[in-house]
Parts: sequence; structure tokens; C-alpha cells
Amino acid sequence: MRLICHTRHDRTEQLEFTVQVTVFSSKSYDRRFLEQANLQHGHDLRFLEARLGPESAALAIGSPAICVFVNDKLNAETIEILANGGTRLITLRCAGFNNVDVEAAKRRGIAVTRVPEYSPYAVAEHSVAILLTINRRIHRAYNRVREGNFSIEGLLGFDLHGKTIGVVGTGRIGVCVCRILAGFGCRLLASDIHCNAECVKMGVQYVDLDKLIAETDVITLHCPLTPDTLHMIGTLAIERMKPGVVLINTSRGGLVDANAAVAGLKSGKIGAIALDVYEEEEGVFFEDLSGNVLQDDTLARLLTFPNVIITSHQAFFTQEAMHNIASTTMENVTLFAGGNLDRVNVVVSP
Repeated sequence: MRLICHTRHDRTEQLEFTVQVTVFSSKSYDRRFLEQANLQHGHDLRFLEARLGPESAALAIGSPAICVFVNDKLNAETIEILANGGTRLITLRCAGFNNVDVEAAKRRGIAVTRVPEYSPYAVAEHSVAILLTINRRIHRAYNRVREGNFSIEGLLGFDLHGKTIGVVGTGRIGVCVCRILAGFGCRLLASDIHCNAECVKMGVQYVDLDKLIAETDVITLHCPLTPDTLHMIGTLAIERMKPGVVLINTSRGGLVDANAAVAGLKSGKIGAIALDVYEEEEGVFFEDLSGNVLQDDTLARLLTFPNVIITSHQAFFTQEAMHNIASTTMENVTLFAGGNLDRVNVVVSP
């Protein structure tokens, strides 16, 4: 890091640190929003399309900071290479950090920051959008009409009004989902280790997860991935669900056991699934594989079902969210360089 002196437009002088930041898994939209946010900070951004892993970590040699996304692999081996190359900050442009070996970062004295909130509305609205799409078969209707088929056979849906919706996780995103679905006139059950006062005011009833699973017509997941929540929707949970239940997941792919979900679809226990995340999405989501044979047999199987919708981890992808992600990410770098990290955004302290 090198110390430089800037003169601000208000003529007050401040000392700032300019940091070289290697940005992994960068797409054109990442570059656009990060460069725009960086106008206020002046860091040296190096954009790489490569995903971060042990085989690509050497590309960050000489960069005090790296910027990564959800499918970058920051295991102990990767972190060792980064540390030996001079990296002292890993800044995630996302909220989740289950792809980071936090203990390895602590051992090597590497700080880890994230973007804890960017737009709960973006994810909540996408959740409801794919629920409406899979329920009313909009994806199938669109394709039919494009081919001149105006039949509505097989497109029967149900009213959301009056249905019981189970919301698992009532943090910032979950409460937005509850607010939207309350407007549809749904009965809302929620499961969380903490009750959200705003949800209670809306009339949301908190119950344990088993009761939620057994009584709801639609289950939508908005909780983090932890050892306790891994495969929370598995064979046993699916067996307890109402026949024909609709499952929505825009949170973390590992919450759903995909093989158990396939079995549930085949048996008819699950009426429909809409996913924006998938447990083995690394190397698939965010990439154009249209000219390749899909190697993941479970994902390929899911895509054959007419009552399944899968979007490619795009729930967060709005202009507002991208602006907030980029702004917080660049702010994290600046605060790190000045030795004054925002505790809210810190996963591992330097």
C-alpha cells in the first residue's frame, strides 16, 4: 500500500491509502459498478475473469487486497498461497461467507469483510416472481405462445390468496417476503430462532420448523447455510410436507438436498420447485454453457421436470443491489487501508 495525499473539492486535505485490489470472477457488470464506486476511493483495481482457487491464487501475488464472489474457493490451501503472496484483505462482494475457511484466514492474519446487506427487496421480489411463475406456469405459457400454441391445457395454477405460506428465516429478506405475501392475503407461518417484531405486527405466526413444513402450501427459504441448516429440506422433511407443496429457495443451495427433491418430484409429494441457488452451482451458474454437455446429472434431471424453474443465482441482480454491493466493497477496502474497519462488515478482524 502506498500513502498519497489528495486535495478534496472542499479544500480539506486528507491522507488516503491506495490499495491494489485483484477482483476475481469478474463479469462486465462487476467491472462497471465497481469502477463507478471506486471513483470516490481511487484504488487500483485489477479485474480477472478467473475464479479463485488454489490453481489461480498466484494471480493475486502483490495485491494487498482481493475481491471475491460466492463461487470463489477460499479453502486453507488458497489462503496459504494468498498470504504468502502478500494478501492481507479478502473482501467478499456478497453476504455469505461459507466458501471461506475462516480459521485459516485467522491463522494467517488475513482480514475478511463482506456486504451484509445490499437489497433485501431484490431477493424478496425475485422469490415471489419465481413463485408466481411456477404456480401459474408462465414459463410454459410463454414458450407455447411463441410457437403458436394457445392451448391452456396443463397450465392450471392456484390462488395465492388464502393459502398458507411458510417463511423459513425472517431477517431482512424474509420480512420483505412476508410483507409482499401479506398483500396477497396469504396466511403466514414463520420459523426462526428470533421473532421479528415487524412480522408479528403483520400477523405472522411463529412455529417450529416441523409444524411449518407440515402445514404449509408453499415453503420459501431465507436462512443462512450452517451445519444445522445443511440439507434442512431432505428426505425426512419432504415426507412430512403436504402433498403438492411448492418449494422456493433463493437463499443457499445447500439448504436443499437436490437428490431428495428429485425423489419428491417423482413421487408427487412436491408439486413444484423454483430455485435460484443450487448446492453444486460452482462452475455452472454465471457461465454460458450452452455449447457444452451438462456434467451434473442431478441438475440435468431437475431441468427435465416441467414443474421446476431454475434461475442462475440472479435474485440479487438489480441496479440498486449492484450499486450497494460495489459501494460497500470499496468502502471496506478504504476502511481496511486506514485501519478502521466497519465492525458490521467484518467476518475476520486483521
